[in-house]
Amino acid sequence: MDKASLEAEKAHAEKEISQLESRQKILLNRIRKEERNARTSRLCRHGAILEGVFPAVLDADGEAIKEFLIALSRLPGAGEVAEKTLSAEDAG
Repeated sequence: MDKASLEAEKAHAEKEISQLESRQKILLNRIRKEERNARTSRLCRHGAILEGVFPAVLDADGEAIKEFLIALSRLPGAGEVAEKTLSAEDAG
């Protein structure tokens, strides 16, 4: 092989590398988008459940809801109920 053909092969390989790197970026962005969409969906579902169980939170701001949930978590037996409920959900 002469120098010109080696240079052409090198240029072709570099172009391929660039294309693959671009493809990798596109795929990583797609993965991140799917993860964001899944998180957004989960947050919406959980928020809807919270509003359904505690309609009073509809008019509350985020800080008030946080304080409410912290107060609930400090009630006697709350930790055990949460653990029992969530572990039963994982098993079934």
